[in-house]
Amino acid sequence: MKQLYFILMCLLVNSCNYFDVKKTSSDVILENELMTFNWNDVDEYPMFESCDENASKEEKKDCFQNTLTQIITQKLQQDTLIVKQDIHDTVYMNFEISKVGLLSLMTIKADSLTLQEIPNIKELLHKSVDSLPKIYPAIRRSQQVKTAFTLPVIIQVN
Repeated sequence: MKQLYFILMCLLVNSCNYFDVKKTSSDVILENELMTFNWNDVDEYPMFESCDENASKEEKKDCFQNTLTQIITQKLQQDTLIVKQDIHDTVYMNFEISKVGLLSLMTIKADSLTLQEIPNIKELLHKSVDSLPKIYPAIRRSQQVKTAFTLPVIIQVN
């Protein structure tokens, strides 16, 4: 009989947790929702006005990258670069596009020889980015989102 009371007492004590109700706030639900999808993937990539808005996702991405590369290349070719040694380097430019479509050049990674031979390369690259046409930001779940990406620029000077 004592064992029966003991078992009933244990069940009674443990069953109290069964009736606990946990409140879930909207902030917790939102935070859980934000953790469930991949932020590195967007529904639509950033786009220039010259790109076709009815194109596929990959075509828009290619158009954006090609347009950006063309503009930077044209700006760099306008300047006369005089070097003592031949340069064959890939410069990596890290960009960020804000929710409103403002492009910011975050970092530029170049070889030390390139920086030595063309000391103003960073200024030239910043100037080329400042003259870009209007950019439409990336879209994720019907919301404009901030995106970051790296663009390799091949520098060849003979």
